[in-house]
Amino acid sequence: MRKNQLAYWWCQLGGWTFYGLSVIFFIWVFHLQLTSIIASRILLDISFGLLFTHILRLLILKLKLVPPIFGGQWIQLFVVTLFICITYSYVGSTMVEWLHLYDPKIKATIPERFFLNIANDSPIILVWLSIYYLWHYFENTRNAKIDSVKMESLVKELQLKTIKSHINPHFIFNALNSIRALVDENPERARTAITELSNILRSSMQAEKTETTKLEKELSIVRDYLELEQIRFEDRLKVEYNIDEDTLDQQVPPMMLQTLVENAIKHGINKQLSGGVIRIHSFFTDDHLELIVENTGFLNENNNPDGFGITSTTSRLKLLYGNDASFQIKNINGNLVQAKVILPVTALVSLK
Repeated sequence: MRKNQLAYWWCQLGGWTFYGLSVIFFIWVFHLQLTSIIASRILLDISFGLLFTHILRLLILKLKLVPPIFGGQWIQLFVVTLFICITYSYVGSTMVEWLHLYDPKIKATIPERFFLNIANDSPIILVWLSIYYLWHYFENTRNAKIDSVKMESLVKELQLKTIKSHINPHFIFNALNSIRALVDENPERARTAITELSNILRSSMQAEKTETTKLEKELSIVRDYLELEQIRFEDRLKVEYNIDEDTLDQQVPPMMLQTLVENAIKHGINKQLSGGVIRIHSFFTDDHLELIVENTGFLNENNNPDGFGITSTTSRLKLLYGNDASFQIKNINGNLVQAKVILPVTALVSLK
């Protein structure tokens, strides 16, 4: 038996048992006598209540009147409920007559008992129906919220996987171009570059398995990447690190810092005839971790501020941290571009 079915029958048995005990309670409160006839009538009411409300439920399911219902379905529900109330009262009246469950001194006719039962039993059926529908409305609302959360989580995971699937090819193509430029002019350095690239690819494939990684590991990838680029740029590229050792254990999105450094090379250093400098900073500010990449150059419309490096960083921060993280890129000191990422030190927004 399914879990919902089991819960339904427990509610049915519990609800109608509570109804019978309530009748007995009021008999005791008003100092009435609980005779065998009254006890039998209570058992009969409970049995028929279970039977006819179950039939009502089967009709609701058969006619697909489970909430939410609209328009003409309300008329169908009214007709079905009226039919159950009439049948319940008629069968109950007939069984009382057939089993002689009445006081002979105050015997009522079947029609009289039928209309009396309609007046007494219909409200009970309506109460049952109200509870049944309220339960379904609450259940539907709860399920809708759960589905909404699951869908939001699924969308976030799909978006993150899509972003990640672009990061590695984007980096690989740029790195291969760098190696290709060295093949003819300096084969020895090209072989060294291939070794560096293999180290980076190994690290990046491991990074794909997690949503975040330690900053120390991310910096290792960045150092390999910059060593690879220094083979191409030689003295035109200077690299400076200003890393607070206390930040090395902090969790950051994998390949994010490398993407920003790659962006600085492509749009900054690569466009300077005399090359330039790349500075990488990490430090704590209040309860946040700040990661800063500075490069020689100038940010303008031709730098494509909406390019992959910037849009992927913005999207990943939004998906992983919500509004608790931020990213900005701007010109500073006339000839430097600064890309700043601010991350919370606290845990990530859960995706599960």
